Amino acid sequence: MIELGRAVLETEAEAVSALIPRLGKAFAQACHYLLHCEGRIVVIGMGKSGHIGNKIAATLASTGSPAFFVHPGEASHGDLGMITSQDVVLALSNSGETGELLVILPLLKRLGAPLIAMTGKPRSTLARESEVHIDVSVEKEACPLGLAPTSSTTAALVMGDAMAVALLQARGFTAQDFALSHPGGALGRRLLLHVGDIMHTGETLPRVGLEATLHEALAVMSGKGLGMTAIVDREDRAVGVYTDGDLRRTLNKPIDIHHVRVSEVMTASCITASPEMLAAEALQLMDEKKINGLLVVDGEQRLIGAFNMHDLLRAGVM
Repeated sequence: MIELGRAVLETEAEAVSALIPRLGKAFAQACHYLLHCEGRIVVIGMGKSGHIGNKIAATLASTGSPAFFVHPGEASHGDLGMITSQDVVLALSNSGETGELLVILPLLKRLGAPLIAMTGKPRSTLARESEVHIDVSVEKEACPLGLAPTSSTTAALVMGDAMAVALLQARGFTAQDFALSHPGGALGRRLLLHVGDIMHTGETLPRVGLEATLHEALAVMSGKGLGMTAIVDREDRAVGVYTDGDLRRTLNKPIDIHHVRVSEVMTASCITASPEMLAAEALQLMDEKKINGLLVVDGEQRLIGAFNMHDLLRAGVM
């Protein structure tokens, strides 16, 4: 089993490596068509090529090139109406002779939508009828029988990735753009979530005044569960913070927690965040400063929120 598995990986790796020297003018022409497409990129393919085409369409769409997949069998029964002259069609077929694709070729020509073919047979009908042909032929399939599409589908998939990434670069697509199309993913949360989205506010916000004793501050910290409390002046401006770390340091001193004021042992001029700060930026700041929580203030230093590492963890930022 192990030997056969390794043989499959080696065969498919060789198939992918063989694509590199073929990447040239045709690839550049295909990318030009896709980059300047005024409509959508329509990917079509039958069977295993259809599964690969579906994934290529999804990759294109998520990296800034609007695309969708159309099943060629359904296309000849009404779905062809989804394709317009403003679109570019990317057709996948290892043989280049897939019947369901050849049936709709005349209709695609009549529409005037440019056709890019990705096949393993440069002399096939699909290759000849296309504006651009991408050769993804392989020496052999990884299947011992030479029947199941394995190396050929891998080669097509990799070529689709090459196109998508080339277009991404040409469009100036950024991580922020990626996040906008992936709001539910980890990257989306990292790049779209702001401090104001996760901070504690109102009654859940730990705060005490300058006159509060350390004992009173500790009671607030225990009740709010953030491992810290803000110390505010009469205008509710944050003038300091008292944390679990400050408590450990305080316990090394001979003080009476019932009488000493928290303002005497707090961390003054503490690091704060704004509600507009990205949660990912706040995480980086906390890592740099070796702190576990931040107070959130407005432009006049008034306290409006607080959060800690656990909040970032729950939000999926870490």
